[in-house]
Amino acid sequence: MTRQLADGPWDSTLSTGEFAAVAGVGFEPVGQVLGTAVFNLGNTGAWACPGAWTTVGGPSSPWDPSLAPLAKAVHAARRLAVARAVAECRTLHGDGIVGVRLTADPFPAGGTEFTAIGTAVRAAQSRIRPRQPFASHLGGQDFARLLHAGWVPTGLAFGVSLAIRHDDWRASGLTGRRRFARNQEVDGHTRLLGHVRREARARLALDARRHGGGDGVVGDGVVVDDICLDVRETECPGSGSARDLVAEAVFVGTSIARFGRSGRPATTGPLTIMRLEREH
Repeated sequence: MTRQLADGPWDSTLSTGEFAAVAGVGFEPVGQVLGTAVFNLGNTGAWACPGAWTTVGGPSSPWDPSLAPLAKAVHAARRLAVARAVAECRTLHGDGIVGVRLTADPFPAGGTEFTAIGTAVRAAQSRIRPRQPFASHLGGQDFARLLHAGWVPTGLAFGVSLAIRHDDWRASGLTGRRRFARNQEVDGHTRLLGHVRREARARLALDARRHGGGDGVVGDGVVVDDICLDVRETECPGSGSARDLVAEAVFVGTSIARFGRSGRPATTGPLTIMRLEREH
C-alpha cells in the first residue's frame, strides 16, 4: 500500500461505468483494497442432541434456538476481513470503499477464508477527511445515486443467526420420509426458518447502529445487499439414526445516513431533455 501510494498507478475493481459514476460525484479511485481472515469454525455450542435438553417453546420443544459461539465467530470473521480492507484504505488516504464483495470459501489447509475486496475512493475537493473510512457494498452507480439523493454510506453491517432443530419423529411424520405423509405444513421447520430470519434481521439493525461512521455518525437505515438462507442436515450427536436440521441466515447491507441530518430531501441539478423522434 505504501509503495502504491508513493509511485505506483492505482488499480480498481470498478467497471468503466462505475468509474465514471464515482468521478461524477467528486470522488476518485486511489487503489484496490483487500482484507482476509481464515477462521476455524467447529464449535457449534451444541454438545449433545439439542432435542434432549432445550426447553424453548415448552418442555417438549425439539429445537435449540441459537448456535451462539458459531454465529459469533462467523460475524467476527467478516468484521475482521472488512476492518483489514478499511485499514488498507486508510493507508491509501482514502475516504471509503465502494463495491465491497464478501466471500467465504473453504481454505485448502482447513478452515474457512473470509475475504472483503473493493475499491478505495477519495473525495477530490473536500478538505475534511473522516477519521474512519466507510465501507459499502454499493457499486459505482448506486454510490453516486445515494449521494445525489442526499445520503452517505457509513459502514457495512452484518446480521448472522444460526439455529438447530432435532428432526424427531414428529417432523419426520409430516415430511416425505414417511410413506403416507400428507400435504400439510411442517410447523417445526417453519418456526426454525422464521426464527433465524428474525434474529439475523435484528442483529443487522444492531450492527448498523454500532458500526457507523468515523465521526460518531450512525446510520439512519440500512440498504440491504444480500439475504442468504442455508439449510443443511447433520447427524444427531445423540442418535445415529436421527438427523438434526441446521439453518443459517446471513443479512449483509450498508448503513446510510443523511447529509447534515437536516431532514430535507436533496435535489439534483436540472436535466436537459431532447426529443429523440424525428420531426415530420
